[in-house]
Amino acid sequence: MAVTLVTSFASSSSRFHFRSFSSSPSSLSSCFVRFQLPSRLRVAFAVTPFYSSSRAMAHTIAHATLGLTQANSVDHPKISFSGKEIDVTEWKGDILAVGVTEKDMAKDVHSKFENPILKKLDAHLGGLLADVSSEEDFSGKPGQSTVLRLPGLGSKRVGLIGLGKSASSPSAFQSLGEAVAAAAKASQATSVAVVLASSESVSDESKLSSASAIASGTVLGLFEDSRYKSESKKPSLKSVDIIGFGTGPELEKKLKYAEHVSFGVIFGKELVNSPANVLTPAVLAEEASNLASMYSDVMTANILNEEQCKELKMGSYLAVAAASANPPHFIHLIYRPSSGPVKTKLALVGKGLTFDSGGYNIKTGPGCLIELMKFDMGGSAAVLGAAKAIGQIKPPGVEVHFIVAACENMISGTGMRPGDVITASNGKTIEVNNTDAEGRLTLADALVYACNQGVDKVVDLATLTGACIIALGTSMAGIYTPSDKLAKEVIAASERSGEKLWRMPMEESYWEMMKSGVADMVNTGGRAGGSITAALFLKQFVSEKVEWMHIDMAGPVWNEKKKAATGFGVATLVEWVQNNSSS
Repeated sequence: MAVTLVTSFASSSSRFHFRSFSSSPSSLSSCFVRFQLPSRLRVAFAVTPFYSSSRAMAHTIAHATLGLTQANSVDHPKISFSGKEIDVTEWKGDILAVGVTEKDMAKDVHSKFENPILKKLDAHLGGLLADVSSEEDFSGKPGQSTVLRLPGLGSKRVGLIGLGKSASSPSAFQSLGEAVAAAAKASQATSVAVVLASSESVSDESKLSSASAIASGTVLGLFEDSRYKSESKKPSLKSVDIIGFGTGPELEKKLKYAEHVSFGVIFGKELVNSPANVLTPAVLAEEASNLASMYSDVMTANILNEEQCKELKMGSYLAVAAASANPPHFIHLIYRPSSGPVKTKLALVGKGLTFDSGGYNIKTGPGCLIELMKFDMGGSAAVLGAAKAIGQIKPPGVEVHFIVAACENMISGTGMRPGDVITASNGKTIEVNNTDAEGRLTLADALVYACNQGVDKVVDLATLTGACIIALGTSMAGIYTPSDKLAKEVIAASERSGEKLWRMPMEESYWEMMKSGVADMVNTGGRAGGSITAALFLKQFVSEKVEWMHIDMAGPVWNEKKKAATGFGVATLVEWVQNNSSS
């Protein structure tokens, strides 16, 4: 132990700071120091123990000044989903929600519905459904909905929800579920039934996935993150009957799968929504450890501290973490099925910057989004959200490694500087020409670590570049991979999940922009093709024996309209893992 003497004193014209160090004394609890100084100076002295492992103390101090904010405990509502084959006029409950296309809303010369289901409902309601839909100018366009309290049916209310020209994609059915959730919240409904006016438009092959998407949309639509609000409302919805999509154990299994994935998405949303003064690297690691405890029959956790990361020579990752009072935590969860052989080993790697100030290249000016840099761990949220879902689903025949190099990118005298040369765990050297291109530095060591686990395929996810947002906007992520096979696998998974991906080129000639005069490479190549050069950088840390994909999800991680996280990536990852399993 050494002693730090920090003094500060000020006059009207100056301020002075001194620091001195003594050798390790045999004991020191506290002391006061007196100096003979001019009386006009006001003096304050503090003498505190200064340990070589001072990060632990700094971490304690940081926690003591974090605004006294704690997340409220929230119990997510459990909804019972079931498939029914029943006459809609006989269903009893709070809301009968009917999904209608623009074609379904067509009426004859007498202003009566031509669609058989709407016609039947309207007959029981004395023609009021047709009248009200005309008065409210409801035409079935996407985003339109109306809920009416009309006598004459077993249900207390009838809702019409617009599906647009047609409803065939998972995202369309998920939107229907979200609209059903919104109607249920508005009327405090406890029971809802969902039916399509033209159920024959859904093929037998797609009924299971369509019902699953409705269930998923309902769960996600009900979710509101109120953990950091002083008041919150609990949704009252308890049961949802999905009519016309079949019945039986196969459908029930698919609906349960949708529920597991949805709660994984919600977990991912909660992680991203949590402010950086609450969700530190240590807390993110604790959340990962909690998952391993929750699913201890199939999951284990290995959390590496700073010293262990040094032993593994993770110089690139640790350079990013060096400036923060909150120490880094390297997260490694492993899912192994409880029985049966493993045919495939996968790794999911997520960028885990719980806050990104930009470092010495600090984020400044309009559009820098520094106030939203809590979402710079969106990749890790997707990975841990997927881990939660996979822990519940328990797919056979596949081993999955969930890896996150969690840290903060801050500013201090111990932090990395522009121009520094750092060394990654595979021995490659990197000249840091921009400290705000830090995510790829953490991913470099995480990818090396992932490949060393003996996996067959690696997918990494990161809110990596603003360049990808400029290229693709905020509704889709860019994917980069040298493997056509892996691209097809992940794109097929995204199409089933309803998340949008777009394959981007890996233009090898752009690597010229990443060359350094003093190291193996620089960490950023400038504005032109910024998302491409970032992917080419990551490729330097992936084994040639491993199939690899990078997903740049900087755009879809956040919904600016709702001012909340989207949970993007979780559903696609779970679907991809499931497709690689033996189920």
